[in-house]
Amino acid sequence: MGTIVLSGTLVLVVLGFGNQLYWLAAVAVLFLYVRYGRGTSSSVPPATGPAGGAAPTSYKAYRDRRDTQAKWERRYRRERPFEARRQAREKTK
Repeated sequence: MGTIVLSGTLVLVVLGFGNQLYWLAAVAVLFLYVRYGRGTSSSVPPATGPAGGAAPTSYKAYRDRRDTQAKWERRYRRERPFEARRQAREKTK
């Protein structure tokens, strides 16, 4: 992703020699990439939800997430017994 942004910025800078509006676009692209594009920024809030992947902040949060996941897995097995059995068979192979 960074390579695409940097090459796009380079193209905008080269085009900027003819029109200064492209310079502004290049600066805006770089600003947005630094602010929102990289996942290492501390200003980006961690992902939440069942597929969030964020580390739990406490043991209670971990237990809540684990219990919710177990509830969904039980529901899936109950509503789709044939699919659940097929997946279990594939897992043991």
